[in-house]
Amino acid sequence: MQLMSDKPFSQACENNKQAILEQLRVFFADCSHVLEIGSGTGQHAVHFAKGMPNLIWQCSDQVHYHAGINQWIDEFPLENLHRPSEFKVGDTAWPNTGYDGVFSANTAHIMQKSEVQTMMRMISENLPLGGVFCQYGPFTLEGQFNSQSNADFHQKLLSEGYGGYCDLNELKHWAQALKLNECIEMPANNLLLVWHKHK
Repeated sequence: MQLMSDKPFSQACENNKQAILEQLRVFFADCSHVLEIGSGTGQHAVHFAKGMPNLIWQCSDQVHYHAGINQWIDEFPLENLHRPSEFKVGDTAWPNTGYDGVFSANTAHIMQKSEVQTMMRMISENLPLGGVFCQYGPFTLEGQFNSQSNADFHQKLLSEGYGGYCDLNELKHWAQALKLNECIEMPANNLLLVWHKHK
């Protein structure tokens, strides 16, 4: 991460934001209030809120990220973009009720497996029937990586104390009230997983 105009800036967010937005416009078309888990720099939030003015976008993250997120919101204020709520999976309660959509990007492989399990359970419990969870990032399928670069990055994450890549079967097991309806290939060997709460 580097600083750009005194705001936190992620080149990865800049690179993938439009490709993700094009998918979210489809899968969040019927949503009105989306919670973003792990807003990070805030770049995705301002881009997605501007691109989907029909819904309210609620940022959330650990408190030490809030100043940077608020810098992006200060520069790009939008009526449908709400300032971050405090949320750290496993430490704080679900930010609110009433969200019919949840989004999270590049969080699962940073978290410990126990934290991802808790996140999937919380989303499963708090989404209403028919709610949508869009989850972006790198994952494995049946233990297999979709590129050598992802296999190498997974090992690097483990060596640095992070949880590493989750497998789709693990995620399904941890969120049994959610059904994985779409698994979309995205740029840079990432996936967009689209989960729906069982009706």
